[in-house]
Amino acid sequence: MTALTVKGFLLTRQRVEHDNGTDLVFWVATAAGPLKWVATRQEAVCFIPSRSLDTARRLLSRLGQYGSSETGLRSFDQQPVTALYFGHQRDLYNARELLQQGGITVLEADVNVLDRYLMERFLTGGVELEIPADTEAPVTQLTNPRVRPAQFRPVLSCVSIDIETDYEARELYSIAVFSEAVQTVFMVSGTSDRVEEPRMLMLCLPDERAVLQAFLDWVAESDPDVLMGWNVVNFDLRVLQRCCERLAMPFQLGRQRDPVAWRKSRDGNERYFVTVPGRVVLDGIELMRSATYQFENFSLDHVASQLLGRGKLVEDVDQRHAEISRLFQEDQAALARYNLEDCRLVWEVFQQEKLVDFAVERSLLTGLELQRYGGSVAAFDFLYLPRLHREGYVAAAPQDADRQNMSPGGYVMDSRPGIYDHVLVLDFKSLYPSIIRTFRVDPLGLVLGQQEDDAIEGFDGGRFSRHRHLLPQLIEHLWEARDRAKADGNRVLSQAIKIIMNSFYGVLGTPGCRFHDTRLVSSITRRGHRIIIQSKEFIESQGWQVIYGDTDSLFVHVGNRPDLDPDAVGRQLARDLNAWWRENIRDSLQLQSCLEIQFETHFRKFLMPTIRGSQTGSKKRYAGLIERSTGAGGMTSELVFKGLETVRSDWSPLARQFQQELYRRIFLDEPYEPYIKQTVRDLLDGCFAAELVLRRRLRRRLEDYVKNVPPHVQAARRAEIERQKRGLPLLYQQGGWIEYVMTVNGPEPKQYLQSAVDYEFYLERQIKPVADSILVFKSTSMEELLDRQIGLF
Repeated sequence: MTALTVKGFLLTRQRVEHDNGTDLVFWVATAAGPLKWVATRQEAVCFIPSRSLDTARRLLSRLGQYGSSETGLRSFDQQPVTALYFGHQRDLYNARELLQQGGITVLEADVNVLDRYLMERFLTGGVELEIPADTEAPVTQLTNPRVRPAQFRPVLSCVSIDIETDYEARELYSIAVFSEAVQTVFMVSGTSDRVEEPRMLMLCLPDERAVLQAFLDWVAESDPDVLMGWNVVNFDLRVLQRCCERLAMPFQLGRQRDPVAWRKSRDGNERYFVTVPGRVVLDGIELMRSATYQFENFSLDHVASQLLGRGKLVEDVDQRHAEISRLFQEDQAALARYNLEDCRLVWEVFQQEKLVDFAVERSLLTGLELQRYGGSVAAFDFLYLPRLHREGYVAAAPQDADRQNMSPGGYVMDSRPGIYDHVLVLDFKSLYPSIIRTFRVDPLGLVLGQQEDDAIEGFDGGRFSRHRHLLPQLIEHLWEARDRAKADGNRVLSQAIKIIMNSFYGVLGTPGCRFHDTRLVSSITRRGHRIIIQSKEFIESQGWQVIYGDTDSLFVHVGNRPDLDPDAVGRQLARDLNAWWRENIRDSLQLQSCLEIQFETHFRKFLMPTIRGSQTGSKKRYAGLIERSTGAGGMTSELVFKGLETVRSDWSPLARQFQQELYRRIFLDEPYEPYIKQTVRDLLDGCFAAELVLRRRLRRRLEDYVKNVPPHVQAARRAEIERQKRGLPLLYQQGGWIEYVMTVNGPEPKQYLQSAVDYEFYLERQIKPVADSILVFKSTSMEELLDRQIGLF
């Protein structure tokens, strides 16, 4: 009988252990709706050297039932290996401990049964499941179906959720849900009522239990694939979990009303991970970080303000919670609107930035779960291990690498400080991935290259096979896919591929990676050093001056010559350098170059500063002015800052605004002395209040700062003392962000400011350093400018 098939996309995955073995439970999104798929009696697998099998059997004799099988596979030291099979993951872990104590090397014992099931079948996001022809429609559950990879991009149903509580999150006020189809708030009201407004439905319910049950019933009936929010796991869902526990009711948020499963981080922090069977939970903060977004802070208020042009109604945390509690007591409709607006902000950020699409594309590329945000090492394993097995090899488990013998990072050239006219930036497109492709840098290739006479020489003793390798092909596949995505205008897919490709070098340089080897990393980074240095030499041989280089970029000064078109020079340099590298690599190594340098930027004006208090040029710090045509003969200017105070959140808004305007004036040859003097006058006259707030992050627990107590820690401690006096919850014991002002009595928290502002601090430590970094190239300084007009101050 012919089998039917259905295509879907993996939403969630779980391992369920019972007395008879281990089942794997998957939920997939299909065009016809969600489908549950169960793979029963799956075994956890590891490998040992075949020569150690008899010893292993003696060591494992008291463990209970397990299986073994010859595999035809080898370890990286060319020894045949035997597979050991266990009915439960915990049995494998127990066996690993016994075997290692007995001196037996255990390979790939850290790969859990869930990941191995998927990776060995090359199942990333899209799957195709076989359905017996006699199965009645609609199909909602399958057991042990045949499954294979498929190209399938789902249309996921999503909803944004947000809760409001009292200050200490012990009492639930309301739960809001938002999508294009629903705008509902479940409100603890003491009554049963229904309040309808044009863009909101408020369901008033008697108590927390009724609100929780109504919310859970709504989720079960609406059945969304994705729950999105802001800090949704470690705040909203954790608070709802605690409420359910307090009320002795199950937190059944999953499909088929399955309960939520929690896992706590192992680093000692109060951080949790959640599995909601059948539903994906996406946290906007973590997702945007994984997509390489950069903001001063990732609060919803700040991110929404930057992206949408609007944020929360009340910025201060204490004021916000006081206002929320007041509204709960006095105006619940207003609280419902406030609650729903937070949901709407999250929804609009997700929609505008296509964050769900990004998560889907990343999952399709790597095989990782939609809601897993980091996991570069896991992604590498997922892609590499099954291909390695098909080449006849197994890999070791991750080992504690020698952190004293680490390879160098990217090459950073000594800079030539100054203000320049017309600087071109030439940038190698994905330099490290292109090195891997060109020079065959690969874990398997490293093993096999040691025995090949024609191996490609790497660095630190590394030699790589010309003929057998995996990573270069993986990158080539991703590279071609990214080129197609860019040609199709698919920005989301292009960005996802770029992040994955560029993570491969970082993975190999991570001590926790099973393939970590300094010969691998050095053969990438040291090769990168050589490429940048030789490219600099080539450019200078053409008569141009290279004033700086950093990892994959070169900064070329072409000067203000009327007979030159700087953009034409940049394009020609890129063509010539690419041709030179193709010939060089072909002639010296008989390899095809995948290196590609691009003319990226033309700075009309460019500043390379010195290290503060030194004549030496700085690194990773510069500013420049770019001019672009607006059409019809018009031009627009854009200032670019890298590593300077403007892009650092630990400098005051005043210093940053001052730097931007001062640099603009100098770059455009406008008068700047009056601006400097007026800024100083306004500062000393107290005209800047909000612009003096400093903001820094406490990266450790407050009590851990003992010997070195920097200003922001002092401010945080003062804030905690003041909050304690006022009967408010402590905010900074576990770290976090603190806003403070420097006063004549030292740093004080912004919200509890008591002393006069220390304007001299802001003049000497904020304004003068910013000004002097560029004024030195105008043969003057703040001190000289102010001394001329000392009578004005």
